[in-house]
Amino acid sequence: MTMTTATPDPTTSAPTSTASARASKPGKKLGRVSFVGAGPGDASLLTVRAAELLAQADVVITELPEQDALVLNGAEIVDGGVGEDGETLTHAARARLVVRHAKTGAHVVRLISGDPFTYATAPEEAAACAKAGIEFEVVPGISSVQAVPAYAGVPLTNRQHREFRVISVGDTTVSWSELGGDDTLVLLSAVARMAEAADGLIAAGRSPQTPVAMTRVGTTTDQVTIVSTLEGIAADAKAAGMTSPAITVVGEVVHMRDALSWFETKPLYGWRILVPRTKEQSASLAARLRGYGAVSEEVPTISVEPPRNPQQMDKAVRGLVEGRYEWVAFTSVNAVKAVREKFEEYGLDARAFSGLKIAAVGEKTAEAIATWGIRPDLVPTGEQSARGLVEDWPPYDESLDPINRVFLPRADIATETLVAGLIDLGWEVDDVTAYRTVRAAPPPAPTRDAIKTGKFDSVLFTSSSTVRNLVGIAGKPHPSTIIACIGPATAKTAEEHGLRVDVMAESPSVEVLADALAAFGAARRVAFLEAGEPVTKPSQRRPSSRRKA
Repeated sequence: MTMTTATPDPTTSAPTSTASARASKPGKKLGRVSFVGAGPGDASLLTVRAAELLAQADVVITELPEQDALVLNGAEIVDGGVGEDGETLTHAARARLVVRHAKTGAHVVRLISGDPFTYATAPEEAAACAKAGIEFEVVPGISSVQAVPAYAGVPLTNRQHREFRVISVGDTTVSWSELGGDDTLVLLSAVARMAEAADGLIAAGRSPQTPVAMTRVGTTTDQVTIVSTLEGIAADAKAAGMTSPAITVVGEVVHMRDALSWFETKPLYGWRILVPRTKEQSASLAARLRGYGAVSEEVPTISVEPPRNPQQMDKAVRGLVEGRYEWVAFTSVNAVKAVREKFEEYGLDARAFSGLKIAAVGEKTAEAIATWGIRPDLVPTGEQSARGLVEDWPPYDESLDPINRVFLPRADIATETLVAGLIDLGWEVDDVTAYRTVRAAPPPAPTRDAIKTGKFDSVLFTSSSTVRNLVGIAGKPHPSTIIACIGPATAKTAEEHGLRVDVMAESPSVEVLADALAAFGAARRVAFLEAGEPVTKPSQRRPSSRRKA
């Protein structure tokens, strides 16, 4: 199968099409089917319409196990790739599966890798829906034909080569003698027949030195690209262990990869990074790391629970309403959450803070307070910590401050730095346990093994408690693992536990920490290249010692 195309216009897009359902039997309600392009692999390449339909679906029929992660609304997931007998479903069997679920009245989303109508079985399945009188919709997706080479830094066209041809190799018969020109070729499903394809193209008149790029699992952080020539690609692919799915590009455009490779050269490309926090806490950090080419894995190390004796918080909140305090100091997002929950329990809202001054230990805590519609009166201008808060806190002045008491809701394990500092400034402090932090349950055995044996490339510690608790529930990270800490206190705790700190953020922010790790990764990559060595991940090496950041 071949397809010849001129340089595509990037401003055009295929319209979404909907087929009208045939008349169904009276009283029988049929569902509908959305054939949705899942893109080439990277979940962030889903279209907006695809995300909308996935959120509405009752049933999602996938064709690859990794597509399960795209289903976030609790819909039933049906494997459309393999049947109950473990055999790959035929086109006809998959079409029957789609129709059967739609006949129950469900909204069925049929997820298809790449684009539904480009080298996919969706046309046959849609035809089966039309025959059964089932309404269907087609949502185009980004095809791997264009996306994978783009992620590999290989353009399909340039000024000198304005056309490309797509050849689906697979188990079909290909007339290689017709492909001896100099236009770009995109070969699909060619890994197993690469030697035959290369020999055929050379016999057709192409130079044995014609450059070739083969990319497997493109657009994911497992993407691997090898560059060779027609005469060498079969042996090089075998040596590199290349397997399907892979896209192969043949032509002079491959030379541009040296300048255009942008994805595989990211500073943390392919790194597996452990984040000792919950998914909710680390959402922004995970996104930042993903932008640098890394994959993060969250392992909760602490669990936040109510105080054993809630009467202390009850008394403090009553005192707040009655005007007992001049200041309220929030030292964490969890403290803000605890006070808010107590407010809701009493039927209070932000108006209860009227006349009070609000302090926040840092920007993240200030953002949590801002969700109440309140702007803190005091946020440290320097170090965002208890020490930094004390440095900026005004001393008590009898003539200016009608009340000399501070309400300090915080964790049961908090340090005394802030309390002692406020007392030295003349304030009285109601130090109230708003929540308890307890050690979380150990992670699964495979995760513990990965931590101890160096299968993680880096661990990001965001507090001293995450260091203590991770070591306690999972053991110490392997010496080859890059240790990154959010600040001096966390770094000191890591060193006390026998860990060597490689990276430390300049300011206590998870985003800044991710940026610092990326800078470390970039410098490490440059060092490999300058030494003429292949760039490897920390998990691929077992050095006896490591450099400090």
